[in-house]
Amino acid sequence: MQYNRARLASASNIETESVDFQTDPSRYRHWRLSFDGAVATLTLDVQEDATIRPGYKLKLNSYDLGVDIELRDALERIRFEHPEVRSVVITSAKPRVFSSGANIYMLGLSSHAWKVNFCKFTNETRNGIEDSSQHSGLKFIAACNGSTAGGGYELALACDEIVLIDDRSSSVSLPEIPLLGVLPGTGGLTRLTGKRRVRRDHADVFCTTPEGLQGQRAKDWRLVDEIVKPQQFNEYIHRRAEELAQLSDRPADAAGVALPPLKRSIDAAGYHYEYVDAQLDRAARTVTLTVRAPEKISGPEAGAAWWPLAMSRELDDAILNLRTNELDLGLWILKTVGDPKTVLAFDALILEHASEWFVREVLGLMRRTFGRLDVTSRSIFAVIEPGSCFAGSLLELALSADRVYMLDAPENQLTFSEMNFGPLPAPNRLSRIANRFYQATPAIDALRHRIGTPLTVREAVETGLVTAAPDDLDWADELRLAIEGRAALSPDALTGLEANLRFGDHETMETQIFGRLSAWQNWIFSRPNAVGPDGALKVYGTGTRPKFDRDRV
Repeated sequence: MQYNRARLASASNIETESVDFQTDPSRYRHWRLSFDGAVATLTLDVQEDATIRPGYKLKLNSYDLGVDIELRDALERIRFEHPEVRSVVITSAKPRVFSSGANIYMLGLSSHAWKVNFCKFTNETRNGIEDSSQHSGLKFIAACNGSTAGGGYELALACDEIVLIDDRSSSVSLPEIPLLGVLPGTGGLTRLTGKRRVRRDHADVFCTTPEGLQGQRAKDWRLVDEIVKPQQFNEYIHRRAEELAQLSDRPADAAGVALPPLKRSIDAAGYHYEYVDAQLDRAARTVTLTVRAPEKISGPEAGAAWWPLAMSRELDDAILNLRTNELDLGLWILKTVGDPKTVLAFDALILEHASEWFVREVLGLMRRTFGRLDVTSRSIFAVIEPGSCFAGSLLELALSADRVYMLDAPENQLTFSEMNFGPLPAPNRLSRIANRFYQATPAIDALRHRIGTPLTVREAVETGLVTAAPDDLDWADELRLAIEGRAALSPDALTGLEANLRFGDHETMETQIFGRLSAWQNWIFSRPNAVGPDGALKVYGTGTRPKFDRDRV
């Protein structure tokens, strides 16, 4: 695999090479994955020197991006390769430490963009835990067998249940404000109130007490679900995991589907896969991301080679690599190639077999991948030309875009399937059609009646599905002006604009996490109180007190 691409920009010089999000259990350095019937155990055992970037050590089970890349991979393998698993225990191999969260020295050394992308990815991984709990029949227990701080507690918050060892020393805490001058970066505040319903005054005390809370008080304040003495801790976790497993409908006797390495090449022109291609135009600061439909239709028996799964894995990998490694390419242009009827046939197969565990997991990966596109801080244009296959599930790509441009040509069409009306919701849990029309039932019903019937360009314009539909004479110039105009605007302002507009008026805990994250990260993480020469992140561990600008802005 060639890898001679441009290096990441970094103010701190620790981000010198591109990141690869592909791994497998044979290469894990920080997680141990084991299985006991219906229960999988993910054991965090972070190797201090095995950092993704130089300049820091991962002490006390703290983590960096490399640790979370492994966690994401492990979760995906549980979903697809181990259908017999019904509950997952997340615990620690370190004595008296569950996890101390994101590594503080890594954050202090990292550029602003690295911190933001790191937090976004960790959020998506934890949201994926909750997604699997809701849709896949997987339940998660955080077995906090030691002190659980910061991002370690936020990982626990993503689980269905949190069990804290009651050993008179282990606590849960969110110490970011008193120690670092920032906020919890992985949805901690939102989950405290929105998920665990912790009282606001209790949350205020908890988040400003660096040592956190332990024992009965942590349980009374709803910060944990149970506290268990050390002598009974392992037995309790085992029993509770078995009880949660009984609630699942995942099959006990099905064969798993192995996830092989992606067929991928990387060169100066971009990222190239079997069904996805990302072409980079550095002069224009754009990426053209093309998704291709296969020539033949196959069924779920194709396993990992089944197009919906293979395409989703490739698209997910492309999104992650572009977000992290191509910071200055701010406009993504989405295109599709292939026969719309083929895409609709795959949609029909997914819906026909939706009750089968494997197809359900494929649908889950599609949902999470398209959702990753929704929360990406890039401008997104969809371009619909003859030969496109923006139909059914691939039409979701266009519906996720900030603008849709469609060439006014007789052969250009859009086609709906049932996949556009619920099975692939956006992060706010509404279909993208419902988002587009602010849940206006008459407009949505009118489009639902057109399922399977291609819409002409005029019909797409009249129903509000496209932004503009220039004819052949104006197409090239209008598209060029739109692209150049977008590239000329402030990336900071565009990030704020897009985050405000993409989810309409319907919020969920997930959209609140990403919306609030975009706001505070792009302010607090760049303020001197956090990252200035005397900021809390910079002086942590030196014995020097941070110096704060006391003005309230």
